[in-house]
Amino acid sequence: MQISRRVFLGAGAAGAALLSGCASTTETPAAVVTPSASEQLTATLDRTVAAILRESPERCTALGLTEARAGYRFIDKLGDSSKQGARRYRGIIQNALGELRAIDRAALPENEQVTLDVVVASYENSVANSAFEVGGGAGAPYAVTQLTGTYTDFPDFMDSTHPLRTRDEADAYLARLGEYVRVLDQETATVAEDARAGVIPPDFAIDRALEQLNAFAGAAPAQTVLVQSLVRRLPSIAEIPDSDRASYVSRAESAVRDSILPAYQRQIATLREVRRSATHDAGIWRLPQGAEMYAASLRSRTTTNMSPDEIHDMGLELIAQFHGEMDAILRAQGMTRGSVAARVQQLSRRPDQLYPNTDAGRAQILADLNAQTRAIEAMMPRAFNTLARAQLEIRRVPVTTEAGAPGGYYQRAALDGSRPGAYYINLRNTHEWPKFTLPTLNYHEGVPGHHWQISIQQESGSIPFIRSAMLGFSAFSEGWGLYAEQLADELGAYASDPLGRLGYLQSATFRASRLVCDTGIHHKRWTREQAIASMVEATGDQESSVTTEIERYCVWPGQACSYMVGRQAINRMRDASRAALGDRFDLKGFHDTMLANGAVPLSVLDRIMTAWTAAQS
Repeated sequence: MQISRRVFLGAGAAGAALLSGCASTTETPAAVVTPSASEQLTATLDRTVAAILRESPERCTALGLTEARAGYRFIDKLGDSSKQGARRYRGIIQNALGELRAIDRAALPENEQVTLDVVVASYENSVANSAFEVGGGAGAPYAVTQLTGTYTDFPDFMDSTHPLRTRDEADAYLARLGEYVRVLDQETATVAEDARAGVIPPDFAIDRALEQLNAFAGAAPAQTVLVQSLVRRLPSIAEIPDSDRASYVSRAESAVRDSILPAYQRQIATLREVRRSATHDAGIWRLPQGAEMYAASLRSRTTTNMSPDEIHDMGLELIAQFHGEMDAILRAQGMTRGSVAARVQQLSRRPDQLYPNTDAGRAQILADLNAQTRAIEAMMPRAFNTLARAQLEIRRVPVTTEAGAPGGYYQRAALDGSRPGAYYINLRNTHEWPKFTLPTLNYHEGVPGHHWQISIQQESGSIPFIRSAMLGFSAFSEGWGLYAEQLADELGAYASDPLGRLGYLQSATFRASRLVCDTGIHHKRWTREQAIASMVEATGDQESSVTTEIERYCVWPGQACSYMVGRQAINRMRDASRAALGDRFDLKGFHDTMLANGAVPLSVLDRIMTAWTAAQS
């Protein structure tokens, strides 16, 4: 605890010490020192970071923090997933908001004004979302679905993120297996409590969750990733002799068999009971305060005040634009008959565009993605002065969760350099990834997309820890990922690959379709089947992959809107700067400034880029 206060209070601690001083023996009144606005900001953020990290041991591990930096021993703990834990977390954020709003913003230097604006915006969104005490709040209203619940990521977290370098970390591994039982039961209790209040996932979301839970629960304990991770990694720990390794593996197997699998069965039984009352309605409009929840989630996800109808119409307009460009490419390839979507589907089924649906085919996909990454990295000095240093790995989504997982997602590198950045691609069916679609996924998740942006943010050294490592804004980060796809095209990545450019335009159409489908489901009361048909017609994607996407939007309302809303905002800012500066516009400087400030709300980003433009002129 003493370490925690020394590490996090910083300048604020000095002010507190002065304020708590006693009168001198001459009874001269002690001088009252009022902390400056900067000192108030530092002290508030340090206290808040310390409190949040204490609630988030998994985050401490993922960030690669030391115990001294985190302020406590976290390696053997998991967070509190109960409703009480969520209320405690919201209390931390509310207290911080009160203190931050009391700071004189005008008295802060410009960079600290940005920090104040960013943190306040994030915390206001957090409070607004968590005020709906269901699941994970307005943006994830169901505690357990095919995409939500600790079961979806804990096994992979233990295998790929929990370190196993020492005996202490091996002991902590076993301790976390015990903690996992508590977290599973907490989420099971939330599922039951929410159901009594009328908050039940759609039937198909429960069915997908049950498929994945049963897949894990049906495995032999010794064959689960939680045991096999130890079998694979223990031999690298020199201080654990061969004679002790069997004991660790045996204890892990016992924990899985005697404690974890029964907790899975309790969660399965609760979901089956809840499933009896589930309906097929896809949107959250059917939930108590559903419209209010969707409005809160949209504001949080897009960091704008755009209405569902405005977002819906934006999507329809963009789909028409992208279809025009796709039609031109298809005609140049001799494909002239049928709708754009029908012709894309035809191309997607061509043997020359398909990888074998085998382990060898999956290995070839990963090899091709790595080759594409090396090629695009060579182009980066043409668009950036500041280059990311963190390495990137491309991995397969774990087989245990691939059935309900999205097509790809990114995991940031550890702050201490102990773990590279990685993005995961879902390879459950290689035919969902025709060759012409892969480069754009690579540019979005890797370089110059999420890996590039997040690595530069973490490596900048000038962004406060709370912003570089603990806050996120989907509209910026996902908007940047989509902008990165566009940037790759502008840099010539598809100069000799017209089908690859078709894949880029299909990806853009897919994100525009998300605007239409997400608002259709949650605002216009579309059915799951209406949304699937709409996206298939817009993109030409396979119905199996579209179905996974639509079911994702059903349980993460609003999140899918952040991508294209963010991209369009970045393009508007770039167009405004280019129009104002003319020949003096510097693309590298524009990008460096945008990424140097890390993830921020779009309103804050607009102020930053407007100021940069004014400074250049």
